Amino acid sequence: MSWFKFSPNKHLMALLTAVALSTALAGCSTNRATGEDSFTAFMSPDEEKKIGSQEHPKMVKEFGGQYTEKDLQSYVTEIGEKLVAVSETPNEKFTFTVLDSPVVNAFALPGGYVYITRGLAALATNEAELAGVIAHEIGHVVARHSAQRYSRGVLTQILAGGLSIAIGNGAGELINTGASAYLKSFSREHEFEADMLGVRYITRAGYDPDAMATFLEKLRAHSRLQAVLAGRSADDVDQYDFMATHPRTLDRIEQAHQSANVTAVQNPELGTVRYMTAIDGILYGDGPDQGYVRGREFVHVPLGFRFEVPEGFTINNQPSAVIATDGKGAQIVFEGAPKAKDTRLDRYLESGFSSKISLRDVEMIDINGLEAATGSTDVSLRSGSARLRVVVIRHGDSAYQFLFITPLDQTESYNLPLRHTTYSFRSLSTNEKKIYTPLRIKVRAVNPEYSLQTFIDDMQVDRAPAETFATINGLREGEAPETGSLVKVVRH
Repeated sequence: MSWFKFSPNKHLMALLTAVALSTALAGCSTNRATGEDSFTAFMSPDEEKKIGSQEHPKMVKEFGGQYTEKDLQSYVTEIGEKLVAVSETPNEKFTFTVLDSPVVNAFALPGGYVYITRGLAALATNEAELAGVIAHEIGHVVARHSAQRYSRGVLTQILAGGLSIAIGNGAGELINTGASAYLKSFSREHEFEADMLGVRYITRAGYDPDAMATFLEKLRAHSRLQAVLAGRSADDVDQYDFMATHPRTLDRIEQAHQSANVTAVQNPELGTVRYMTAIDGILYGDGPDQGYVRGREFVHVPLGFRFEVPEGFTINNQPSAVIATDGKGAQIVFEGAPKAKDTRLDRYLESGFSSKISLRDVEMIDINGLEAATGSTDVSLRSGSARLRVVVIRHGDSAYQFLFITPLDQTESYNLPLRHTTYSFRSLSTNEKKIYTPLRIKVRAVNPEYSLQTFIDDMQVDRAPAETFATINGLREGEAPETGSLVKVVRH
């Protein structure tokens, strides 16, 4: 018998650590954009292209598909290729995609896939501003920031003792390459580097580099307005908001200008007329496939239904659900109920709705000639005890459900208004389907006889027309546009 105790895990981890360190030393590459060393050992350029091509169709699907109206796609591609031509990789293939999403966002996948939403296109006021956004995303790709982030993550896992991951699942399982991974913020270092490269590229392409700063101001104003309209603090931003995924300040933009080490042309281009012509008529806000919010009413023309929320509630149309809140603790969630479409609705509420929540007093009801069922229970939330009432409705070949959540001590006061919402759900007639049309950006020239109020009155948004007009045109609230300029209004 030996007094020496062999520890295979200990020795194997030491070996893995040694391998990881040697890989790290061998895995530094020269950043083609900055000329500095960067660690990309666990993702090669070929792997970047493979990941990009695999994730591209998933990303397009997740964000509402490709926006095909007005030939905006060709216009954006033209700008993108102009910027790639002045980058450090002028011969690399890039794919530029305009997503059919009202959310203001832009991002890139490794391998040269760059995305902007039509929501972002509607916010910019000239070609230079859009070019600045696209150039920033090109910078992330050229500098291989995704490869750096991924490789650092793999090394961190190995050094932290991720034995089963390292030898069992493979490094490729360490980081999810879905949308959530690519919408996470890059490091401050990478964001600054992308800004610096963005300034470099738009300047080389002849655009006004100050456009990056002017668009940043529009982004901040838009984020604050959307937060207020959703009943949140003006300082709040959504998870997928551009300002959340690209945290930047005007000071950092100015530092990026200085670090770009490039001389601007004497007469830099803004491209205002060309840009306004390109976006005139594009969709603004929710498109037909997302359904329309019209005040307290939600209407979905392709699916053929509508309903109305009580006074005091604000509707927020999200990709997977319609959520309405009143700021007093009550909430209405409307969503699909696919498990209910092929079963009796009362049985669905009794056994299929949730494995953790048991509903009581389940009964079948009729809602404007549609089969429905309802049930309720009391639940404990972080905010306190609440009453949950579920109403599931069969409509055509599909099923949908309302989740009515009210503070338990206020439930009685909500009974009548929420009952009204339940019975406001009905099918749309053929004529009604023709009435509801999406909002669009309309470009107007500012004539001397037009006042600020002229354009505000022309806005057909349900809430905050003056604030929305100022935000989409980069104006301060109450500031009139200059005579002879072009402005955007939102109309059907």
